[in-house]
Amino acid sequence: MAGHKTAAARVFFEDVSEGTPLPALVNPPVTHTMLVKYAGASGDFNPLHTDPAVGQKFGLGGPIAHGMLIMGFLGHFVSDYLGVPGPLKRFGVRFKSMTHHEDIITCSGVITQKYEEDSQHFIKANVFAKDQTGEVKASGSFTAVLPTRE
Repeated sequence: MAGHKTAAARVFFEDVSEGTPLPALVNPPVTHTMLVKYAGASGDFNPLHTDPAVGQKFGLGGPIAHGMLIMGFLGHFVSDYLGVPGPLKRFGVRFKSMTHHEDIITCSGVITQKYEEDSQHFIKANVFAKDQTGEVKASGSFTAVLPTRE
């Protein structure tokens, strides 16, 4: 997605510790065009996501973003951090609150566990998608196998 600040790529097992924060990824503001494009890409044309009048009718102030779009922001964040998709072993997200037009979603996270198992080097992390006020829109976690510097 053009216009976003990309997190650092490629991390090694030796470079992380429990409690290490992940570099944040700031997405551009959610726009009506973004929601319509996502509707087309996903096949989810629920007017709650694309028709401002429907969002107004339901007292939401306008359309709301697809939850899976926000999950996609988190997936992008995690893949940018890991550098390649291969290390990712598990990824899960829970939706917490609605994302509205013009919200700026920042993805962040923290390493919660670092361990070795079967000669592989694992990390677990918690991740968050928050708007410009700090409200959590989605949270989740991932497990990945990291390379070593050897």
